[in-house]
Amino acid sequence: MVTSVDSDVMKALADPIRMQIIALLAKEALCTTHLVEEIGAKQTNLSNHLKILRDAGLVDTEPCGRFTYYKLRADALEAVAVEFAGLAATAREAAAEGRKRSC
Repeated sequence: MVTSVDSDVMKALADPIRMQIIALLAKEALCTTHLVEEIGAKQTNLSNHLKILRDAGLVDTEPCGRFTYYKLRADALEAVAVEFAGLAATAREAAAEGRKRSC
């Protein structure tokens, strides 16, 4: 079980639309209008997904006139990646050593 990564982050990353948003925001900051065009979802639906991503600390906002731009927080994703890389290293080590708990 991943214990050091916040459960809100894991839940946020588990949704396909939110992962699509993250992939788009990795390339550039976008406003909701851009995301509607790219994803094809309704604005209210995207706003709900963006709120979840913001609350999980994965996305920051930047006001720009009447628009709000969203940008990905690379440091937040890196923290998740480090946690999973550690788990993968532990799993490789356990497999290489043939570790298993006896019944």
